[in-house]
Amino acid sequence: MDSLSVEELSCPVCCEIFKNPVFLSCSHSVCKECLQQFWRTKKIQECPVCRRRSSKPHPPPNLALKNLCESFLKRNESRSSGSEEICSLHSEKLKLFCLEENSQCKHDNHKFRPIDEVVSSHKEELNTALKSLQEKLKHNETMKVEFEKTVQHIKSQAEHTEQQIKQQFEKLHQFLRDEEEATITALREEEEQKKKMMKEKLEEINRHISALSHTIKDTEEMIKASDVCFLKEFPVSMERVQISQSDPQTPSGALIHVPRYLGNLPFRVWKKMQDIVQNTPVILDPNTANPHLILSDDLTSVRFSGNKQSVPDNPERFDSYSCVLGSEGFNSGTHCWDVEVKQSLYWILGVTTTSNQRKGPDFFKSDVWCVWYRCSPGSGFAVNQDLDRVRVYLDYDRGTVSFSDPLSVRYLHCLGRRTSVRMQSLVKDGLEQWWVWTCNHVLPGLKSDKFQRCSDSMVTGSFFPRESEEEPRAERDSAEVL
Repeated sequence: MDSLSVEELSCPVCCEIFKNPVFLSCSHSVCKECLQQFWRTKKIQECPVCRRRSSKPHPPPNLALKNLCESFLKRNESRSSGSEEICSLHSEKLKLFCLEENSQCKHDNHKFRPIDEVVSSHKEELNTALKSLQEKLKHNETMKVEFEKTVQHIKSQAEHTEQQIKQQFEKLHQFLRDEEEATITALREEEEQKKKMMKEKLEEINRHISALSHTIKDTEEMIKASDVCFLKEFPVSMERVQISQSDPQTPSGALIHVPRYLGNLPFRVWKKMQDIVQNTPVILDPNTANPHLILSDDLTSVRFSGNKQSVPDNPERFDSYSCVLGSEGFNSGTHCWDVEVKQSLYWILGVTTTSNQRKGPDFFKSDVWCVWYRCSPGSGFAVNQDLDRVRVYLDYDRGTVSFSDPLSVRYLHCLGRRTSVRMQSLVKDGLEQWWVWTCNHVLPGLKSDKFQRCSDSMVTGSFFPRESEEEPRAERDSAEVL
């Protein structure tokens, strides 16, 4: 039986070890089930190998071949169950494990231990590794749920953003429709005015034509009259004919003033649009907002909510502090923004670095330049007086951040620090509300009850005293608003 190969014990139809083989009249053997399936398919009782017709609808079983196959399968099972652990010399189960060869045998001058001890040690090591894999699997399953939530959040973000885009463009479209209607109405009014004027001119010239026609007719009749009558009426007729009447002229300004409507039309509409459209450089990034913060639709203001929103815990988002970052940061130049704080019981505002850790409680432990009122973060400068508004002035090139009261033009403090990282600004008030935003040029304040717009005519830095310019120059840095 050792000389038999797997091929010799395999069915020619299914190519597996025979199961209940039957013996055909042509001497070929096939699995009973394979033969029946083959006959049902072909609808002819023939051998699957040589195609010879079978005279028996139920071929006899090949018991000898069946016994050989069962013995072969049992032998393989015995080998796979560990029969190799039997010592060929002593016919006993191996009991020692060679530590140097990492095998189940005994070698001269080798270190070895009992197999059960090695198995116990290896199982413990494998269980430790298995726990790590199980924890990793659990973490991956958790991350899968988070990813699925993120996909839904992305879909929700896209739908909400699309809705806001349509609303904003609808406002612009309505403005353009109103401007179009107003311009066309003005054109129609001028058209009616000019047409009325020309109608009056037409009536006047019609009266002149009628008078001239009568004069011509009377004169022609007088010429045909008798000599005595002609001479008698000549002076009067001559006087009527010689009455001077100016020739009619097209009045000046009678045509439509086309340039008034078409001249620089897009530019004039754009200028009017500026009255309803405001440029707000401070744009908040909702992907960084703490789950307790709710941003306005135009991303220019934020409010605190006691209910935690269901948002993805992405790496950019704050989790411990109720903060939110802006969409852009500082790279050069000077920047200024106002923060309204009069309704806050306590507050913190200033700048921080972009690389500052947003996760966990260590946000204020480093890289924060700020002023604060009744709420010390452990760094920065304390403001002791009540203020309605605070103006923050960042000189990127000098590496300084200055604070002042824009209403009283009073200088508060100036911070300077040598650093090589990007910066952002920070606000906190007595309602436990935090704002963090960024921009890359002069900033107006955010549009909310906490922020007000800086004057468009404001000269950046003009409200600071001269001594603030004597601060030591810092290394070049990149800054962002907190």
